[in-house]
Amino acid sequence: MSICKKCGYKGNTKEKFNTALCSVCFHFAPDSEENFKKYTREKIPSEVLETFRKYSKEFENKKKDSMLKKASQGNLMSRAPFGYGIVEGRLVPAENFREIEEIFESFLNQNISLNQLAKKRNLSVNGLKKILKNFTYIGKIKFNNQIYDGGHPPIISSTLFNHVQNKLERLGIK
Repeated sequence: MSICKKCGYKGNTKEKFNTALCSVCFHFAPDSEENFKKYTREKIPSEVLETFRKYSKEFENKKKDSMLKKASQGNLMSRAPFGYGIVEGRLVPAENFREIEEIFESFLNQNISLNQLAKKRNLSVNGLKKILKNFTYIGKIKFNNQIYDGGHPPIISSTLFNHVQNKLERLGIK
């Protein structure tokens, strides 16, 4: 528990530019650091925001329920991952979709580190890890730690995906 730098609210806060803010102040905080500093200098009493704090939880629950419904129907939760495109609101394999299978196969069958494979594919190591752990490539949607059947075609087999997950686990890669 900490104190919001803008309104003085004592409770759960989020960090932005190493500054604690309540959920309401965080929501409205500017993204530029210069504007953010001006924003936090303009104080507002915590009590004034209490109504917003109370009803923002209700809004967040509705939003989460709507996202859960979307995921359970097999719909995409964010932008298209590498190897896919979006056509008429649906994920479809992109022209470069074969690269995904090559990345999985290379990692599984070659004695190559994540760093080497990332450089070879012009990716960051974190970007490569996201690809290797992404359930979208086997036709699934992962949301809220649940896995749902996706409404899109898989790019790789579940077998290949599971072998890669096992290798990542054996190597202690999170």
